[in-house]
Amino acid sequence: MPEVYTTDHSASVLRTHSWRTVSNSAPHLLPHLKSNQKILDVGCGPGSISISIAKHVPGGHVTGVEYVADPLEGARELAKAEGVTNITFQEGNIHALPFQDNTFDIVHAHQVLQHIKDPVHALAEMRRVSKQGGIVACRESAEMNWYPDSVGLAKWREIAERMQSAKGGNPHPGRMIHVWAREAGFSDVKRTAGAWCFGDDEERAYWGGSMEERAKSSGFAKVVVEEGFGGPEDLELIARGWREFAENPDAWFGLLHGEIICRK
Repeated sequence: MPEVYTTDHSASVLRTHSWRTVSNSAPHLLPHLKSNQKILDVGCGPGSISISIAKHVPGGHVTGVEYVADPLEGARELAKAEGVTNITFQEGNIHALPFQDNTFDIVHAHQVLQHIKDPVHALAEMRRVSKQGGIVACRESAEMNWYPDSVGLAKWREIAERMQSAKGGNPHPGRMIHVWAREAGFSDVKRTAGAWCFGDDEERAYWGGSMEERAKSSGFAKVVVEEGFGGPEDLELIARGWREFAENPDAWFGLLHGEIICRK
């Protein structure tokens, strides 16, 4: 996964990720949560979804794994600040999860498969460590749109998708993750869709502001210039586009997600 992830865990990236909870980013998982479950959250980042899940399973335990240690201390601090004790965080590679077969009631991943070269193998690994009768739940972006038209946002999308494809990732695979799941060995796959929408003043300030910061200072900005996907002028155009989005009371950004619940 490290060789295809197109950004890093800088403050601007973690700001974006830390907004996520099970309610706004994994609603398809909520009906399946029970108080005593053992759950694995793969690609946990700053841990906000993992911690949110842990609050729904007070008699169970959640393990969050990330392929690098960078965000994990912050995740532990967040769990402590929120008084969540039924959770641990560790390093782990989705292509070779460090757990025995049939360990978890639920294995979850949010916007992880789009960043890796072999999502079918990853899903097979998630299936391996889930219990018989357990589930694997994933959510991946499928499509996006915004208003009004923006040269900066269009440039952001063009560069981001070109970079992700060049590095072996899969831009917006939410429309086909159910196919990957079947290839990974699942026969019982339920498909749903969800969405993010950023429209009111607070939402635009959060989303547009964090994305502007990422265009100015993050792994994305570094890779764009150092690996020739664009120049400083492109990053400034992107940053200005997100700033204008955040400041425009009529602006709107929507992101459609494909979701799967796979029963082992």
